[in-house]
Amino acid sequence: MKSFSESYKAAGVDVTAGYEAVERMKTHVERTKIPGVLSGIGSFGGLFQPDLTGMKEPVFVSGTDGVGTKLRLAFLMGKHDTIGVDCVAMCSNDVVCCGAKPLFFLDYLAVGKNFPERVAEIVSGVADGCVQSGCALIGGETAEMPGFYPEEEYDLAGFCVGVVDKSCILDGSKMQEGDVILGLQSSGVHSNGFSLVRKIFDVNEKTLKETYPELGGTLGDTLLAPTKIYVRSILSLIQTGTVKAISHITGGGFYENIPRMMKQGLTARIEKNSFPVLPIFDLIQKKGNVPEHDMYNTFNMGIGMAVVVPETEADAALEQLRSTGETAFQIGRVEAGDEGVVLC
Repeated sequence: MKSFSESYKAAGVDVTAGYEAVERMKTHVERTKIPGVLSGIGSFGGLFQPDLTGMKEPVFVSGTDGVGTKLRLAFLMGKHDTIGVDCVAMCSNDVVCCGAKPLFFLDYLAVGKNFPERVAEIVSGVADGCVQSGCALIGGETAEMPGFYPEEEYDLAGFCVGVVDKSCILDGSKMQEGDVILGLQSSGVHSNGFSLVRKIFDVNEKTLKETYPELGGTLGDTLLAPTKIYVRSILSLIQTGTVKAISHITGGGFYENIPRMMKQGLTARIEKNSFPVLPIFDLIQKKGNVPEHDMYNTFNMGIGMAVVVPETEADAALEQLRSTGETAFQIGRVEAGDEGVVLC
């Protein structure tokens, strides 16, 4: 007998909608399948057998995150197929900062009401993010929670697991004065600072449709642009053996994230005029009258990832990054000091 509960449906949970959502998402999950995947969706646990060939001391690296209040824009715009990319990006970009290759991802989706087409649309974005990260979507959970979330709303979070040989972990220990800091351009606001963004623009269905010449489109399309995933280009650069440390510029901007990769006794000196600030950030600062310090302490300002390499390898590293499709700049240097980061 197929599972069905009229009583549970009357309480707001339709298990048949859940089954339909699973069927709709199967094709998206299949796109992420890579060697090592041993189970499909529907099992009690996702099974993955990693290939540890050549690793002397494999270390698993995990990262977890959500999308935050950027979700509100997806609700208002009725566009749900990219928000999953953000979820994967926030996790896989963190994992690769340690030098690890992402292996698999699991998502958690909590909805006020299970609309199977929408759930499949959200998961399609998660799958896109996994494909971009080179990892497999091996499971997840969709929880229908009537009375907890409004019917049209949901929350999305997830976690990623990667692996790196212990001797190859990037912890900044080899960093030294004179090293160069490279910056990889972001695709926009990514997934941080949206509580401030929503306040500044009084975000609603009308304001998201407004166009600004400097943005080349609507405010909504610019803000909803998915977080850039740097995994493949960063892993390619790591293979050259030149990378000493990496920082993912997320919540807290430059002031919180750059110091996380710095070795004690060393400071990152960032030249603000060494890279173009994306137009959306100029607009945010102007419209919200936001102090410059707060901008760099909240947003990525156009740099989504910072990488430390030896000065002698800087040009080659930039060429390598650009060959993988990245827009990259030399944005600073490593100096003696205990400030963590200095912007000038």
